[in-house]
Amino acid sequence: MIPEKYIPFVDELIELAIREDIGDGDHTSLSCIPASAHGRMRLLCKQEGVIAGIEVARRVLQRLDPAMQFEQVLHDGDRVKPGDVAFYVEGSERSLLQAERILLNIMQRMSGVATQTSVYVARLEGLHTRVLDTRKTTPGMRVLDKMAVKIGGGENHRMGLFDMILLKDNHIDFAGGIVPAITRVKEYLLQKGKQLPIECEVRSLEDIDRVFEAGGVDRIMFDNFTPEQTREAVRKVAGRCETESSGGITLENLRDYAETGVDFISVGALTHQIRSLDMSLKACK
Repeated sequence: MIPEKYIPFVDELIELAIREDIGDGDHTSLSCIPASAHGRMRLLCKQEGVIAGIEVARRVLQRLDPAMQFEQVLHDGDRVKPGDVAFYVEGSERSLLQAERILLNIMQRMSGVATQTSVYVARLEGLHTRVLDTRKTTPGMRVLDKMAVKIGGGENHRMGLFDMILLKDNHIDFAGGIVPAITRVKEYLLQKGKQLPIECEVRSLEDIDRVFEAGGVDRIMFDNFTPEQTREAVRKVAGRCETESSGGITLENLRDYAETGVDFISVGALTHQIRSLDMSLKACK
């Protein structure tokens, strides 16, 4: 199911997709398909991977035609191979044709993200470290990318700038250092009556001392540390808050970082270096 908090974002994205693709009408279908024509289609998988976006596809179909009959075969998160059928849908042929490209664009990208994420998650098998996404997403499609990461077995970092405090290098430099930056954050949250988790990026082992001098931080991010530096940093934090590694981490060195004992590893490649999963929506009996 689509998480309740994401539904407004998903519906808004669907409306945008309809406007940009259908505009004032699908004139190809309107000109050659009778209004009374009734048909059936199937969603066919053409590559191996993890399928995602089925629930969003259902929502697209129901938005375009509430009378659509949806027969679900697979579920988000299932592993698929060429020839697998995810679902059948039956209804107005005009509505089916209007929905085709919209739902394929969504499902192919979401399945690509979920598949990519599953590869990273598998690399961490047996370790407590969890892989996180980032804000490196396609503008306007972040909610779908975040949903796909979860479907692929990963975890979500913050949705945006509004649901977490993350002090990165530029914030710290503009604020005059780690201690004044954290101090101002805590004053701001108290003034605004907000309770947001606070994370602070560090660029050296010495920076960790400054974070604890200021206090009140929920997670420390080790930015561009080597695995050896990360291991030492994790020992230095010693369970006083959560830890996260970021920067320069690839699939090849992912497990090296995880074996240091860090709690989270954030990987931008989950959402910005993916290949969409090939699939098609075809007419059938």
